[in-house]
This record gives sequence, C-alpha cells and structure tokens, in this order.
Amino acid sequence: MQTEKIVVITGASRGIGAAAAKLFAQKGYGVCINFVRDDVAAQQLKNEILQYTSKCITVQADVSKAAEVQRLFDTVDIKLGPLSVLVNNVGILKNQCRLDEMDEQRFSQVLHTNVMSCFLCSKQAVKRMSSKYGGVGGSIVNVSSGAAKSGSPNEYVDYAASKGAIDTLTKGLALEVAAEGVRVNAVRPGLIHTDIHALGGEPNRIDRLKSKIPMLRGGKATEVAEAIYWLASDKSSFVTGSFIDTTGGL
Repeated sequence: MQTEKIVVITGASRGIGAAAAKLFAQKGYGVCINFVRDDVAAQQLKNEILQYTSKCITVQADVSKAAEVQRLFDTVDIKLGPLSVLVNNVGILKNQCRLDEMDEQRFSQVLHTNVMSCFLCSKQAVKRMSSKYGGVGGSIVNVSSGAAKSGSPNEYVDYAASKGAIDTLTKGLALEVAAEGVRVNAVRPGLIHTDIHALGGEPNRIDRLKSKIPMLRGGKATEVAEAIYWLASDKSSFVTGSFIDTTGGL
C-alpha cells in the first residue's frame, strides 16, 4: 500500500518550482523534478531533496509536447508510483515590449508553452487521479500570475494572456472533476524574486516596481511555495476552483 504521496512539479529546476519541490520533500512527498534544459540545476536540487526523501527523480521533458508529457508521467508511474499532486509551474516570457511590437512567432510560442503544458499535464494527471479512471483522488495546482488580472501592459501582454487562459482552465477543470476526487486550484504570484525577470530583459524589475506594492517589497519563492503546498494538501480539502494571490497586496 502506498504511504508516501507523490508530486510532479513541472519546470522545477529553479525559482518557484524548486522552492515548491523542496517544501513538498520536507513534508514527506516523493518528488519528480521536471526540467527542459538545465540538467545541472535539476541534479543539484535532487541532491538537496534527498536529505528529506529517498524518492526523488529528475525527468527531462518539454511539457508543451504530448509525447514528452506521456513519457514524463509513464516514468513517474514506474519509478515513483501513483500520482498524488501535480504542480503546473512551467512558464516562459520574452523581452518586454508592447503588443504592437510583438511578432506572431513570439506570441504563439508563449501561449503554446504556457497553456499547452498545463493542458497536457493536467490531462495525464486526471487520468491517474480521477475516480472515473479508478484513481483515488488528488490535487492539481496551477501557477498562474498576477498578470492575468493586470494585463501586464507595455511589458508582457502575451504572457498575461497565457495566464488568463490558465485561470479559465483552472476553473473549468475544477468543475469537471470536483465529484471525482480531484481538486484544481491556482496561485497567482506577483513580483517574486526569481530569475524570470532577467529572462524578460530586466533583472532588477522588482526594485523598480516595489514602491507600487502595498507591502513595499518583492515576494520570495518560498512564500509562493507555501501557498502551493496548502492548496495541494488536505488542509484545503474543501477548496477547488479557487485562487490565492501571492502579490503583496497588488
């Protein structure tokens, strides 16, 4: 009989995903660290996590591609066991610009990566956790963004649009599987200290904007991880189709 719960976290080699992976391990979960490129960071994180759990694997997969998602979840089935929690954390953004300066390729890539990955991984998770398929239930937590509400004008409208889609997917899927033992919720981080800002071309973005945050500081990845864990855990057993804004009041 399975006694250790299993979590899959996509895009877990850095930032919020890595912080969540550590927290779930500390809480006794077996952990699958999904990553797409940075094998070194994923292995370093695995070594840290092995302090807390003997069950930890890294799986390289581009989770915006169906075949690679299938391979990811099949690997988890074999090496870790029945899935308990999925954290859809993968997200990309591009350099800051207005929408009328974006090209079709950029817009398509951001939406495809951010939304398709959530759809494909959620589908695999439901087929493993839902009572409709013989599962014993579980939890999906999507990492959306405060940008889904702000629109991120003049910076990342494409990214914001992708996260708005994640919000809608979260709500719709939650209602579909609520009676099948699967809960689906999301966190919406705001200005969090991670390297995603460097990917957008402004590593010090939080310093520029923190005066607009009511709490006058950026958030920490560990603070978002705590919200993710709560939504995934039995502490939130009557919560589904809901969102936690980790935005410092924005």
